[in-house]
Amino acid sequence: MEPNDATTIPATCTHTHLFPGAHCHLQGLPDPTAFAAAPHPVDIYLRFPDGAATDAELLTGTPAGPTLKVPAYTTGAGTAIDARTWAVRDVNAKGDEVELTIGARSAT
Repeated sequence: MEPNDATTIPATCTHTHLFPGAHCHLQGLPDPTAFAAAPHPVDIYLRFPDGAATDAELLTGTPAGPTLKVPAYTTGAGTAIDARTWAVRDVNAKGDEVELTIGARSAT
């Protein structure tokens, strides 16, 4: 699986699945500092260290702040992960990337 179009932002995750405290690093944003200060909705292509990958969406404008909507996917080891929406606890510019820190699972 590869990103679906030129407007999809690639991201690498630090673990084989998401959980509170996990990090994803968005790459290729034109101005990481501005994005971190005022995130806006973007399509993301998540890549995990075990070779698994999936499309996702960063949503903004929710009462709880930014959320990351991730469809169901299968880890590299074959574990099925259900679709989930995660609160994004922090959005920080880290050099030429933006680091998302995952928070609690969201009901939306």
